[in-house]
Amino acid sequence: MENKLLVVVDMQNDFIDGSLGSERARSIVGAVKKKINEYKNAGNDIIFTRDTHGQDYLQTQEGKNLPVVHCLKGTNGWRISCELDAEGSQIWDKATFGSAELAVHIAEKIKPDAIELVGLCTDVCVVANAVLLKTFLPEAEISVDRSCCAGITEESHEAALTTMKSIQIKIK
Repeated sequence: MENKLLVVVDMQNDFIDGSLGSERARSIVGAVKKKINEYKNAGNDIIFTRDTHGQDYLQTQEGKNLPVVHCLKGTNGWRISCELDAEGSQIWDKATFGSAELAVHIAEKIKPDAIELVGLCTDVCVVANAVLLKTFLPEAEISVDRSCCAGITEESHEAALTTMKSIQIKIK
């Protein structure tokens, strides 16, 4: 039996309808919910990532380049959308766009044959984590479901998908 993993990237309130929310982000919640249910019903592993910042966010390099306070640990904006069922899944806090620690954990502990990524934002955190996973698990089949992702703009969403496809990440 193939060992499959779903990585749900940053489906947090601040990215959906909070300080960095958008209609594009809100429009994928139903599709992401359906995808999570499919994986749960099949008995596959699911990991949620959670963008996590502290009160010093505006003093960080990211905060200086994106001066919009978001995903402060413990706030409602930091929480994963209540429309998504994260119960029983691992939740991985990350301080920046991608997490090398997460990629190592997946490579060493889960060792999946296939990894699918969904979430927000295609052109920032999804692409960053996809590249890291491809680096640490070059033989795993890695895919991204374009209907379960949203970028900052439609153009940057498409550009990120093109970039991922160029490094042999399958775009569904």
